Amino acid sequence: MAQLGGTPVLILREGSERTRGRDAQSRNILAAKTVANAVRSTLGPKGMDKMLVDSMGDVVITNDGATILKEMDIEHPAAKMMVEIAKTQDEEVGDGTTTAVVIAGELLKKAEDLLEQEVHPTLIATGYRLAAEKAYEILKEIAVDVKPEDKETLKKIATTSLTGKGAGIAKELLSDLAVDAVKTIAEKGVKKIDMDHIKLEKKMGGSTEDTKLIKGMVIDKERVHPGMPKTVKNAKIALINAALEIEKTEVDAKIEITAPEQLKSFLEEEERMLKEMVDKVASSGANVLFCQKGIDDLAQHYLAKKGIVAVRRIKESDMKKLAGATGGKILTSLEEVRPEDLGYAGLVEERKIGGEEMIFVEDCKNPKAISILLRGGTEHVVDELERGMNDALRVVGVAMEDGKYVPGGGATEIELALKLRDYAASVGGREQLAIQAFADAIEAIPRSLAENAGLDPIDMLVALRSAHEKGNKSAGLDVFKGEPTDMLKAGVIEPLRVKTQAIS
Repeated sequence: MAQLGGTPVLILREGSERTRGRDAQSRNILAAKTVANAVRSTLGPKGMDKMLVDSMGDVVITNDGATILKEMDIEHPAAKMMVEIAKTQDEEVGDGTTTAVVIAGELLKKAEDLLEQEVHPTLIATGYRLAAEKAYEILKEIAVDVKPEDKETLKKIATTSLTGKGAGIAKELLSDLAVDAVKTIAEKGVKKIDMDHIKLEKKMGGSTEDTKLIKGMVIDKERVHPGMPKTVKNAKIALINAALEIEKTEVDAKIEITAPEQLKSFLEEEERMLKEMVDKVASSGANVLFCQKGIDDLAQHYLAKKGIVAVRRIKESDMKKLAGATGGKILTSLEEVRPEDLGYAGLVEERKIGGEEMIFVEDCKNPKAISILLRGGTEHVVDELERGMNDALRVVGVAMEDGKYVPGGGATEIELALKLRDYAASVGGREQLAIQAFADAIEAIPRSLAENAGLDPIDMLVALRSAHEKGNKSAGLDVFKGEPTDMLKAGVIEPLRVKTQAIS
């Protein structure tokens, strides 16, 4: 409590607690370590799922690090920073969230040990920075090149990402779909791949094996009128961001009618205007209409009479994807509808999926946007499929953008730790203690993989270090066999960016 002119002034909220110095450091580190420990047990193929129940009683079951931390109700500022680490990793790469959080937690734990040895925080930070810079160099040295057309390697990257997740039950199918999807939307000569061009549509029911890639769009809507055809071949598609309705005025207006004929002519004029709107669509040659806004009941009737399939209130994001898939233009006025602005699809069809009607836009000529329809027996299964597929798509995209991958299974971390310890010996001053601590912290990944598989972490670390010292740079832990294995030969590989982002 401070004083202003002799009057006490409350600076902190009543009941607040203030800590400083070593005590504050310890509390912050403890909060961050607690968050890291919460997700550590989910790491690897033998990692466990977490069941999260919110205040409303909604249940989420997952082992995806980013999802777990997003669902947790965290208030401590240091713990919130750990959540931000996972969020950044997820946004930048799409995978490796648990790895990033576990490494961050371990770095803080090692920093606490150094603080107890009276190593100044500035020296620890400098040492960690030097170690991270050296780690980038080492990662670039051990990275292997991959070409965008190398489908088998890209599929292995996707499979590695899916292993151990709830979506792992269908990892062969999902990894195939992920590679096909990313290769379809990747533009030649363009380095950056826009994942927003891939739509994931979930629909409960059926088997996970019913999940499929549609080189076009799936819209979770139905025809606006039962008289419209269910199937249209060689579809010419109009994309309209305007209402096929009589615009309601914002000002309250009254029409004074003195004779019944006046009401009739008023209604006839409304009808004429709606018919004119439909005629403009029909005269362009369009036989399918996707409208971002509403369609009047009378307009629906006229569209059905002309054999035009219409779908209304399409989301803006779906309209953009429809434009990308069909090659059509989104028009803001019915005055602009011209044949050259229409999109094309070989087939537009309404189908019943999971008891609900959906519109399929397929056989597009050169789709720049596509859909993946995810199926599963329960809501939990389709949610996990969505999370897994998101990760798989992102890692395949990152691998194609960067053209580099590294071995998984803790092999990269063991090699980094080995090289960083050699580097530490060449650094003078107490910074070398921090570099050694950084090397030890990175080994938390293979150690956690062993612990989660029920193996002895010390024995496994010794065996892995021995393999790397003999020159096997890609020796990682096979948690199923319980022994070091060449991860490149086993096909357990990850994009280089997953590792660089995790240690940044």
